[in-house]
Amino acid sequence: MAASTSSILQAVMAGRRINADEALRLFEDASLPDLSAAASAVRRRLNDPARVSYVVDRNVNYTDICNVYCTFCAFYHKPGSRAGYLLTREQLRQKAEETKAVGGTGFLLQGGVNPDLPWSYYLELCSYLRSLGIWVHGFSPVEIQMMAKLSGQSLEKTILDLRDAGLGSIPGGGAEVLVERVRKRIAPLKGGPEKWLEVMEAAHAVGMKTTGTMMFGITETLAERVEHFRVLREQQDRALARANGGGHTAFAAWPFQSGHTLWEGKVPRPTDSEYLRTIAIARIYMDNIPHMQSSWVTMGRKTGQMALHYGCDDMGSLMLEENVVSAAGTCYSVNREEMERMIRGAGFEPWQRDNIYHPVA
Repeated sequence: MAASTSSILQAVMAGRRINADEALRLFEDASLPDLSAAASAVRRRLNDPARVSYVVDRNVNYTDICNVYCTFCAFYHKPGSRAGYLLTREQLRQKAEETKAVGGTGFLLQGGVNPDLPWSYYLELCSYLRSLGIWVHGFSPVEIQMMAKLSGQSLEKTILDLRDAGLGSIPGGGAEVLVERVRKRIAPLKGGPEKWLEVMEAAHAVGMKTTGTMMFGITETLAERVEHFRVLREQQDRALARANGGGHTAFAAWPFQSGHTLWEGKVPRPTDSEYLRTIAIARIYMDNIPHMQSSWVTMGRKTGQMALHYGCDDMGSLMLEENVVSAAGTCYSVNREEMERMIRGAGFEPWQRDNIYHPVA
């Protein structure tokens, strides 16, 4: 006999890890107030209940030329397109100086999969940014898969070379939903979930920190969302067992933005309550990932604040620059004072972190 929703929630409050069937039951039947209470209990076990972090960094897309052609992307240009770009060293230096001038510490550095760039470009890019005093939280797994082919090396050796050059940590971009059916439908050239997971596994094996993500609301079922959580939790269990410093520092989920994409008008945008339900169950189920980020950038400030009462302990970035989500028609940004006011307005004390959750003075 299946467990009742109330018994599952009581188990969460008592500190028991739930299974996938129980997480799906919560998706289907639990009330939002009950999910808020349970997710907040997990948050309190993992983080200071009075404080919420944020990072001052910049989303830098060094190129928008890409040959992966994801159906949900409104940002990329095809190879050979005159509209495509590749940032120059001078543009990167200017962005770095602007970031540091406002107390920023790093770049979330990602691009398209540009077939015209050699392996040496990525090493030189990391080295150059490190010389400017910028932490590189860089390259999605699909980019690193391409770099491994260019270098002719294993994923682990490719990541080690990038780290030696200046790569600090790896973001979780491009996970979408880690289910074969969904990825084949929305981004067939990215490969199945194993392609994303094997890059993160290699990064964790060499002691590198990463983040996990999910873009939801693009035809997946609730059971497939839970499957996404399951493979991430199992990967994090393996990372923690290695005890070498590698693993996911945080998880972030956001709803698909369909504007200016092939999906525009074909899928409903997830509601605020659906977002809060999803992030709360992510916090409850993935009890081994330390931090949970609020996606105020896609959801707006009020829902971003609400997420802090549904398991999130981090407000993410000020978004000094953002190109991919804004290309799909959604764009929110704040300055430091507004960020701290948002956090205090939700009842918490703000603190600034870097890209791997160390405090910034």
